[in-house]
Amino acid sequence: MNRYEGRRALITGGGSGIGQATVLRLLAEGGTVVAADVSERGLRDTVEKAGADADRLTTVAIDVADETSVREGVATTIAALGGLDVLVNAAGILRSSHTHETSLADFTRILTVNLVGTFLVIRESIPALRAGRAAAVVNFSSTSAQFAHPYMAAYAASKGGIQSMTHALAAEYAKQGIRFTAVQPGSISSGMTDGSGASGQSAGPGLPEDADMTLFAGLSPALGQGFAGPGTVASVVAMLASADGVFVTGTEIRIDGGTHF
Repeated sequence: MNRYEGRRALITGGGSGIGQATVLRLLAEGGTVVAADVSERGLRDTVEKAGADADRLTTVAIDVADETSVREGVATTIAALGGLDVLVNAAGILRSSHTHETSLADFTRILTVNLVGTFLVIRESIPALRAGRAAAVVNFSSTSAQFAHPYMAAYAASKGGIQSMTHALAAEYAKQGIRFTAVQPGSISSGMTDGSGASGQSAGPGLPEDADMTLFAGLSPALGQGFAGPGTVASVVAMLASADGVFVTGTEIRIDGGTHF
C-alpha cells in the first residue's frame, strides 16, 4: 500500500514514540518525510530504524517551544521537500504533579511545548500547505482532553486547547483545501508514557510518590489486551492524512482500546 507515494510530510516529535512510529509508517507507504525533534540522538535512532527507506528521510532539529527554531526548521523542511502536503504535530511533553504544588513555570512549560508549539509549527507551515496537494494536518490531542486524568491538569489543558484549535483551523482553512484532524491516544505504551523516550519533548508522566492509584482504577483498556504500541496510533494518523481520509476534517478520533466509553 503506497498511499504516500509522491507526498511530502513533516512530522514533529519524530525521534521517539508515536512520532517515530508515524515517520516509519509514512515512509513504508512511499512518502518522503522530514522527521523533526529536539533530540538529535532520537533522530539518529529514527534514521537507523528506517533502514532502506532512509533515502526518503531527512531530519531536522526543532525545538517547538522556540519560535525562531520553528521558523528556521520549517523553512529548512519546505526547502528540502520542495513543498509540503502533510503535517503531523506529535511533539509534546507529559508532566504530572499535585496541582497545588505545580509551579507557574512548570504549568507554562507544558502549555508552551504542547499547545503553543503546535500553533507555531502550523502557522509556519500553512503557506506551503496551501500550495500542497490534498493538504492534511493531524494534531495530537489526548483522552485527557475529555476525561479526568488525575495529576495532569496542565497536560489536559494543553491537549484540550489543541483539540479546540483543530476545530477552528478546520473551519478557517476548509475552502483553501487544508484538512485538520486530531487523534486522542490513550492507553498507549510510548516514550511519553513510560519515560523511556529519547526526546527531551517526550518525558514520562512521573506521578507523585503519594499518588492515589485508586483514582486510575477505571483507566484500563476494555479490550483486555493491555497498552497498545505506538504503531496503533501511527496507522490511524496515516489514514487521516491520506486519500482515505479525504472527507474527514474538523474532528478527532479516540484511540484507547475502549478505556473511555
